[in-house]
Amino acid sequence: MRIAYLDCFSGISGDMLLAALVDAGASRENIERELRKLPLGDFRMEWKKVVKKGVSALKLDVVDEELEKLKSFKTLPVLSIGHSHHHDHDHSHDHGHHHHDHDHSHDHGYHHHHDHDHSHDHSHHHRRYSEIAAMIDAADFSPRVTARAQAIFAKIAVAEAKIHDVPVETVHFHEVGALDSIVDVVGIALALEELQIDQVYSGPVPTGNGYVRCDHGLYPVPAPATMEMLKGIPLRSTEIQKELTTPTGAGVAAGIVQEFGPLPAMTVEAIGYGAGTRDLPDQPNVLRVLVGTL
Repeated sequence: MRIAYLDCFSGISGDMLLAALVDAGASRENIERELRKLPLGDFRMEWKKVVKKGVSALKLDVVDEELEKLKSFKTLPVLSIGHSHHHDHDHSHDHGHHHHDHDHSHDHGYHHHHDHDHSHDHSHHHRRYSEIAAMIDAADFSPRVTARAQAIFAKIAVAEAKIHDVPVETVHFHEVGALDSIVDVVGIALALEELQIDQVYSGPVPTGNGYVRCDHGLYPVPAPATMEMLKGIPLRSTEIQKELTTPTGAGVAAGIVQEFGPLPAMTVEAIGYGAGTRDLPDQPNVLRVLVGTL
C-alpha cells in the first residue's frame, strides 16, 4: 500500500501541502492542466524554491490574473478635467474577509455566510459551498480525486455552518479566497492521485497559540471553525504565538487523513517540503511529506 505521511511539525495549510506533494514528485504541469477543467477564470500558479531556516522547500502562490489587472487599473493616475480636485476611488475592499495574520500564504478565503454589502455589486465575487461542490462534480476528475476534494470542502463547510448557525449550502467563499482554496484542495487531490497514494497518514497537528483577526474581531488560535474540524484529531502543543494550522489544513486533516500518530514503519521513496510564507523564530516553516509503501 502506498501512503503519504504528513510530518506537519510546523503546522499545515493547503498551499504548503500541495507544494510539498509537488516537491515529492507530483507533476505541477499535470496538476495545472487538470485544474483548467474548473471554471475558475484566469489564474496562474507561481512555484519557487525558498530556504526556511536552512531547509530548501517549494513555495506556491496562486495569482488571480483578473484581480491583478484590477489592481493595476486602480494605480493609474487620475486626470482632473474642469476642476482642481479629484476623488480618489480607492475603495479598499479587503478581499480576504476571513483574513488571519498567519504564517501560511492563503486559503483563508472563507468569509462565512455574510454577504458584505459593498458600495458596488460584488455578488459575482462569492461562491457558495454548494456551487463549489457542483463544480468539482462536473469537472470529470477520477472518482478518487473527486471524492478527496469533496471530503475536504465538506469538512470546511460543515464546520463554518455550525459555528455561524447557518445552512451548509449557504456558506460563502469569497472569490479570491475561493480561488486559492479550490486550487489548493483540488490540486492536493490531483497530486495524491498522481503519486498513487492509497492512504494519507499524519503526525499530531500543532495549532499554534495567540490570536487571529477575523471579520468579527480577534479570535483565539485555533479559530472556531478550525477547532471544530480538529475535534477527535490528536493535537500537538507548541509555544509558537502564531496560527500554524489553517482552515484548509484542518479540512485536509479531518477529511482525508486515515490515521494519526508517529511515523509508521514505511519504506520512504520520496520526500517533499512545502513552504509557508513567513519565518518562524526557531524552526523552519515547512511541511514535510514522506511518500512510500507500508
